[in-house]
Amino acid sequence: MPCLVALQPLARPGGRRRPPTSATRRGRTLAAHPCGCRCGRRCLIGASALLPLVAPPSPAAPPVDPEVMLERVHPSRPDWYEEFYATAMDQGMKSYEAEIAGYKAKLFSQLSTTGKSILELGVGTGPNFKYYASDSGVNIIGVDPNKHMEDYARTAAVSAGLPSSSFTFKRGVAEALPAEDNSMDVVIGTLVLCSVNNIDMALREIYRVLKPSGLYLFVEHVAAPDGSLLRFVQGAFDPLQQFVADGCHLTRKTGENIRDVGFSSLSLDSVRLSNAYIISPHVYGVASK
Repeated sequence: MPCLVALQPLARPGGRRRPPTSATRRGRTLAAHPCGCRCGRRCLIGASALLPLVAPPSPAAPPVDPEVMLERVHPSRPDWYEEFYATAMDQGMKSYEAEIAGYKAKLFSQLSTTGKSILELGVGTGPNFKYYASDSGVNIIGVDPNKHMEDYARTAAVSAGLPSSSFTFKRGVAEALPAEDNSMDVVIGTLVLCSVNNIDMALREIYRVLKPSGLYLFVEHVAAPDGSLLRFVQGAFDPLQQFVADGCHLTRKTGENIRDVGFSSLSLDSVRLSNAYIISPHVYGVASK
């Protein structure tokens, strides 16, 4: 092998060996140390630096306690405020629910809930129960940070024909859902991602708790197109909206966030409602894990 020649000292006539020249020393060094330096054993460090650096896998982050996350992103409000807000939602959303009813009926008609485990995120006063809760064998977990929503939600569940034993209300937030991995057949969320603290974390949680092939049904108001008058108005009123509407944002592009989650399939439609000017642009659809 030619590269070994440089390792042998050159012989003088008569069999005597000539001391290695600087050139042969260089040759020996080059052969012994592919990096081409004269640094002896330190060359091993330099050579290793040429190898691809493969970082050890990071340990999986421990799951966050849902109660800890609840207090972190949605600390308890004064009791009078949460009771007032629950009452306002029950009474003040009737015209909105009347206009969105046709779209919700179309959306929920795609869902066969018989015998399924369903988590409704931001269950609120339970306006969606009438669309799906009457099927036999359905079990629903309603998640909401406002404890005063429970009484309204239970009343709506009974009106929809859902047995009381089939409905569980849990205080919680979307960033740490109180459910196990791959445990839900369906997750439902309507007008909820506008007010979560971290929308991408919330969507990852939805994906986490869904079973393989599980469905996520959603209806969300979103930002108007950039450059439009309504988008300008939304931007101007966004801070006030967050203050008076329990953290609701007017300028989120929620459809884009949902697209980025990595669902195996996604059906997403858009619509504008006539009687909800500032929140009139909506997206709605079904995503499959």
